[in-house]
Amino acid sequence: MGTLTVGQLSEAELLKVINAELADAQGSVDSFDVLVGSGDDCAVLTTSDGRYCVSTDVLVQGHHFRTSWSSAEQIGARAAAQNLADIAAMGAHPSAVVVGLAMPATTPLPWLEGFTRGLGSTCAQAGAQVVGGDLSAGQNICVSVCVHGDLRGRDPVLRSGAKPGDVLVHAGKLGHSAAGLELLQRCPDFGSVRQREDMERIFWRMDGHTRISQELLSSAFECLTAFRAPQCPLEYGPLLAQCGAHAMMDVSDSLLRDATRIAKASAVAIDIDDPLETDAFTGDVAALRPLAKFLGDFSLVRKWILSGGEDHGLLATLAAADQPKLKGHPQARPIGRILPADGLEAGTVLVAGQPPNLPLGWDHFGN
Repeated sequence: MGTLTVGQLSEAELLKVINAELADAQGSVDSFDVLVGSGDDCAVLTTSDGRYCVSTDVLVQGHHFRTSWSSAEQIGARAAAQNLADIAAMGAHPSAVVVGLAMPATTPLPWLEGFTRGLGSTCAQAGAQVVGGDLSAGQNICVSVCVHGDLRGRDPVLRSGAKPGDVLVHAGKLGHSAAGLELLQRCPDFGSVRQREDMERIFWRMDGHTRISQELLSSAFECLTAFRAPQCPLEYGPLLAQCGAHAMMDVSDSLLRDATRIAKASAVAIDIDDPLETDAFTGDVAALRPLAKFLGDFSLVRKWILSGGEDHGLLATLAAADQPKLKGHPQARPIGRILPADGLEAGTVLVAGQPPNLPLGWDHFGN
């Protein structure tokens, strides 16, 4: 008897499977913002001050992910993470998530179970509940996630508040997801990697059966993991808001493109430090260097950091006088400064005072 597929079950039976997986994945998470959860026509939410943030993202098979590159659990985790990052970027706390999922009838039932586990556990780690959604049959897998967040009495941090003289701060990783994607594009065999040992065997075959350094294995596995299921430092969103952030957003499309969005919205210019010449980027450079060396092009490190997206770190600006408030929070590092647009076009982004001469990053229709 073969593996059961979703097309062999009714919608009611599939919902039972989903709810059972969510119950296991989310454990005792009980958001105080949720009055009525899954099971009715709508969920009912409350907020502490009458305001909440709402964001949605869509992931399409073959465009955002491939089932040959990522496990179902990783795809679920990624779908949750990139939405939760949007809430954190407003300075809010994630509270409730609604999910729409379309998939072919031939989709194996274990794939649906794994996807639900990945999504549910990632939401639970952020303190958010999955409170409902919708199922549909479709030619390809398509995921739509809508997340709600509570500001808990604080004003939202918008993209439009950056001020000349502000420090540009980033919390999280840069370039790792882009490096993982490039590794998969150059060698799709890495899509089969589930453990570090799997990666070692593939490198061994590729590199003429020579010994592979631990630095390369660590670099490649870390980047592959970052692409499949990014880890956003969600707690830094409310933290940066409390520290007085003037503007903030998550880095989804690239550091250059998203800095440009802040600069345009705020009518300022931004100067980012050169990643290869600044201590703030040391951790990213050290993690990316071995993989770039293996691929034969060290310039990839700079490209991945500046033009790579989907790490979903948080990019913020705050007054220089408020920067000491970040002491003891090492993931938030200063990486540049906000300039007046005098003599420059509003929205200009420089790197070490010069045009970056790199692609801006991902554009869903322009790429």
